[in-house]
Amino acid sequence: MKDDAFASGVLGKGAAILPEEGRVYAPADGEVTVLFPTLHAIAIKTEEGAELLIHVGMDTVQLNGEGFQAMVSQGDHVEKGQLLLTFDKELIESRGYSLETPVLIANSDSYLDVVETAAPQVVPGETLLKILK
Repeated sequence: MKDDAFASGVLGKGAAILPEEGRVYAPADGEVTVLFPTLHAIAIKTEEGAELLIHVGMDTVQLNGEGFQAMVSQGDHVEKGQLLLTFDKELIESRGYSLETPVLIANSDSYLDVVETAAPQVVPGETLLKILK
């Protein structure tokens, strides 16, 4: 991962993905606890208590929401596989931002470990991260 804050694990353990399309889907059932005003990041607390953070791209906060659209609101209950956000990949890349998207467990220190899949590619609904209790 290119960003030190994400790579160091200080924000939690997880994985980085390179999205093939401009869509972010809920990786688990839960509640949207934070939807950043710039729509570049979203946090979900799962029904099991894991605090997920999905951050689309690197430094994309600087776009101030341009190219992003939310399909949910803060406080909404979401289901695994539900569309959360859309984003304009071409716009983001044309502005020089990386699309590398961290998916982190912000409270990973509450668990034994967080293990990412060995699969080279995942589709919505498949397991990206496994939390060991």
